[in-house]
This record gives sequence, C-alpha cells and structure tokens, in this order.
Amino acid sequence: MPSTDRDQLLAVLKTRFDNNMRRHARLTWDAVLARLDARPDALAALGAMEASGGEPDVIGLDGDGITFCDCAPETPSGRRSLCYDRAARDARKEHKPHGSALDLAAGMGVELLDEAGYRALQELGEFDTKTSSWIATPPDVRAKGGALFGDRRYGRVFVYHNGADSYYAVRGFRALLRV
Repeated sequence: MPSTDRDQLLAVLKTRFDNNMRRHARLTWDAVLARLDARPDALAALGAMEASGGEPDVIGLDGDGITFCDCAPETPSGRRSLCYDRAARDARKEHKPHGSALDLAAGMGVELLDEAGYRALQELGEFDTKTSSWIATPPDVRAKGGALFGDRRYGRVFVYHNGADSYYAVRGFRALLRV
C-alpha cells in the first residue's frame, strides 16, 4: 500500500477509533497501531473494508489480538446483492448475482461474522435496521441448501435462514478481521 494511502487510511481509522471509545474502552490507539505495524497485510484488508463502505472499527480483544469489524449502520453498500457462497451462485440457472459473500470475503482477506459475533456487535450499537447481513453458516445448515443472515428490527436482533442462492439489494455481509 503506498504510504499516502496508508497514512490516509490510518487517519480515518484513528478518527473512528477516537469517536467510538465505547466499542473498545480498554484499548489505546498506540496498541492498535503497533499491531497494525506488525501485520501490513491487515491494512490491505482494512482498506478493502473501508472502500466497500464497511467503516471498520476496533470492537475488542480476541485473545492477544485486536478485532476489527464493519461498523457502518447498514450492511456495507459495496458488498450487497451477493448470494452466500460460490456453490450457491453456480447452482443458479439464471439471474446469477455478481458474486458471493464468502468469495468476496476471502478475496478481501476477512471472514464473515458468525451468529455469536453478530449478536455481540449488536450490543455495541444498532446495526442493520434497514438491511441484513449474511453470517457464517454452520455446515449442517449449508448442506441442506440454507444460509443464515441477521438483522435488527423492532428493537430486537433476529437471525434467520434463506436459500444460500438467494440475493437481495439490501443484503450483504459484515467483515471481521483479527489482527
């Protein structure tokens, strides 16, 4: 990543970090920066999250690592209209979406939130009140053709299912990055 892009991304991340301390009250920006300096590949992933509308921010500690997640109010606009995975996309006979959530996440170097992670994120704010986000689906559900998604409606967080080959203009995915 060119140094000007790196500096610009770090400035955006620091501002977001400073403006949302309730998401990471026990961390300092210096600790985050030290972790990012040790993992230059993480900046590329965070850049992809930012460029696609994710508004990544630190949401906590994971063991000895720092966890970033998309904190945009709605599912990132640059990652919508995707089916769940490549197998689901390939199985569609017509009107195939431009991609899948799992393929795009892998290309970005991130992962999808699982159900527990999605619910934990919702404890930090109100997300997906008008959209929904694919979440990592257990193999037994996926083997039967389904996939899980989450959203927030009526002041509650819902996790539900859909065919993995479905896609909607308001459904995308939230990325998770452990650094």
